[in-house]
Amino acid sequence: MDGIVIIGAGECGTRAAFALREAEYSGPVTLVGAEPHLPYERPPLSKSMSGVVQMKLICASEALEAAGIDYLQGLSASKLNAEAGSVILSDGRVLKYEKLLLATGARPRRLTCPGAELALDFRTYADAEAIFSHAAKGRHVAIIGGGLIGMELASVLRGKNISVSVIEAAPRPLGRAVPARLAEKLYARHMAEGVGFHLDRGVVAISHDGVTLTDGSIVPADLVVSAIGVLPEVALAEAAGLATGNGILTDMYLRTSTPNIFAAGDCAAVMQPGGGHIRYEAWRNARTQAETAARNMAGAAEAFAAIPWFWSDQYDLGLQVAGLPQPAHQSVLRSLMTGELEFYLDDGRLVAVAGLGVGNSLAKDIKLAEMLIAAGASPDPVALADPGTNLKTFLKNARAA
Repeated sequence: MDGIVIIGAGECGTRAAFALREAEYSGPVTLVGAEPHLPYERPPLSKSMSGVVQMKLICASEALEAAGIDYLQGLSASKLNAEAGSVILSDGRVLKYEKLLLATGARPRRLTCPGAELALDFRTYADAEAIFSHAAKGRHVAIIGGGLIGMELASVLRGKNISVSVIEAAPRPLGRAVPARLAEKLYARHMAEGVGFHLDRGVVAISHDGVTLTDGSIVPADLVVSAIGVLPEVALAEAAGLATGNGILTDMYLRTSTPNIFAAGDCAAVMQPGGGHIRYEAWRNARTQAETAARNMAGAAEAFAAIPWFWSDQYDLGLQVAGLPQPAHQSVLRSLMTGELEFYLDDGRLVAVAGLGVGNSLAKDIKLAEMLIAAGASPDPVALADPGTNLKTFLKNARAA
């Protein structure tokens, strides 16, 4: 028996390897990771301590050994032969598999302007080391991209008293993932902290002196960071003839168009019950899909079903969003001492929630709201807006119904 091979040793691939053992899979498990490190978490990369980038390991080498997981680090898959059930690695060796999990993640979207090579990406441990080793007090950093990654990095750099400018092609930052009300509050906080914004303008060129914008202005910068999003890593799957789109297409069980090959995490676009495929870029999604894929590779038939959720820490504020808020949804605002919650109803049913507050103060409320979403609750909007009404009351009513 050739066992199970996992390509990608990030949060998703590593979690899948351990989940296979938890599902009592006893065959060989091989985990292939392109970086020369033990598997590590990406979110802490932006939280450098005294200029030193944190590497928070997902697991120790002893844990991999104890679980019987063969970890091949510093290697990537150069070719996949789906018909033969084999993968050729970058060092030339060939791995045969019974089942394969593609957890190849995503890669940074590249700038195409003159001087693009001067901009640093912010995705890996090596990227973070390069940025924080060059960013120092008295220097000016220009961040291209006002999404979550760019804004999180801006908050960390301002905390080190480093001058920061954010360049965003859209009329406002955080426009894609964050509800408008909360995005506006975060934008205002960044302005108050001294971040300079250049909105509704694109990048023409990058030089050693700074960034030239489409309106002809120049943003001075000693260091330029590109944070314009990511693209799913589908090249290996596409070359092997697997169905791809905005990611590697899977069914609800995370199987690709080749039944013994699965995909999960940032690279996977999962079929939805109502049709179409959705790809989620979030830490929790990587873990949840990994666990579902692992159980299915071990013999289960479990459809992936999870409420999308992500968080972002900026300054002393914590943002959490569960579900998929849409402009067409009815919005209900609940103001609290430490922040505010915004609930989203679709035909009376709670489908999403977003919260912005000091630290982790709203975590309990968000968790209760997630449970209400999962229960299909239809809470009264007036009561929902009242901070004196405990969310547990709605949950009891939903469960009773």
